[in-house]
Amino acid sequence: MTASASAPSDPAAARTSVFRHQGFAAFLIARMAAVLAGQVQAVVVAWQVYDLTREPLALAYVGLAQFIPMLLLLLPAGDLIDRFSRKPILAISWAVSALCSGLLWWLSGHGSAGVNGIYAVLVLFGCSRAFSGPALQSLLPQIVPREQLAQAIAANSMLLRAASIGGPFLGGLLYGFGGAGLTFIVCLACFTVGTVLLVAGVPVRVPAPQPAQGTIWQRFGAGIHFIRTRPIILGTISLDLFAVLLGGVIALLPIYAHEVLHVGPEGLGALRSAMAVGEVLAGFYLSVRPFNRHVGKAMFIAVAVFGVANLVFSLSTTFWLSFVALSVAGAADMVSVYIRGALVQFSTPDEMRGRVNAVNMLFIGSSNELGEFRAGSAAAALGAVPAAVTGAVCTLGVVATWSALFKPLRKVDRFEEATPAIMR
Repeated sequence: MTASASAPSDPAAARTSVFRHQGFAAFLIARMAAVLAGQVQAVVVAWQVYDLTREPLALAYVGLAQFIPMLLLLLPAGDLIDRFSRKPILAISWAVSALCSGLLWWLSGHGSAGVNGIYAVLVLFGCSRAFSGPALQSLLPQIVPREQLAQAIAANSMLLRAASIGGPFLGGLLYGFGGAGLTFIVCLACFTVGTVLLVAGVPVRVPAPQPAQGTIWQRFGAGIHFIRTRPIILGTISLDLFAVLLGGVIALLPIYAHEVLHVGPEGLGALRSAMAVGEVLAGFYLSVRPFNRHVGKAMFIAVAVFGVANLVFSLSTTFWLSFVALSVAGAADMVSVYIRGALVQFSTPDEMRGRVNAVNMLFIGSSNELGEFRAGSAAAALGAVPAAVTGAVCTLGVVATWSALFKPLRKVDRFEEATPAIMR
């Protein structure tokens, strides 16, 4: 265990507002700008591709184009993040994301002939996300002290979900007002602002750890072994993987907006924001009153609620019921994200954060991007509604199965019980 992992808690630091730490507010604003750009871009790319092709399978390719580079690059990215300064890596990855927004703007004038180009740009965007995801998670403990890490995670998650609300709404409005071209220019500007603010306004409080020794394969093996030998952390990230992979409905929202609920791009933006509304409300509560009891049981309950809410959405033909169901799913997901993030951060030595967070992001990326491919493929074969219903039922099955397979996760009470010295 590293010194940072084993240092005694400082009660005075724990009582200090996390926003008083230099650079934390700038870090949040920079990350919110990048999240806002990503959310706007996601809703507009999905709508544009489906509007140009009217093929459910095209939405599957949108997710697959981003997942493949993440699958190939996340583990090398995690190793790189453990060996070099994390802040420049994050800045470069956001700069590449800005470039992607610029290329999407250029392709927006090509109509259906530009669809293959859009897929190619999404591959590059997936490459940038392979580095930005684990770099972000690994950089946060270098900005705030360990005693305030849980508070920082809750505040970070809540404010990011606020950006997730504005992003889809803004994307739908911008697309309806000025088309894809205007929307991608806004994305480029947001990624640029986030990059500049990160470089100029976020000091690193804790220096990067000494790089791990050995070959790249030995370092990969050490990271995988760390996760595999700790059932609490393995159960946590794999539960999220399979629950969202099988039960996520985000990829089907353009189809629901077009053919089930009969709303336009503004309605699609509202639906994309609905989960974020629930996430922000739950995140605000957690940032004010973060809990640290019965966290294992709470995580299983939250994922089960997520599955039930998605099932209600799948069967709904009323816009407002669909909006409420997605909001409930978002609130449940926020609780799950809070617990998962805290468990991963508390249990990981600093010199291994890049590799562990890379594996975590690989699982998250699999659940999101590969989940989009799964949903789009199932919708093409079965229809949107049967695909969504089947996925929601599978999520509930995953909860029951994981509850039986990972009893240490179900029984964990406090986050401190997930430290490397205790987890077995």
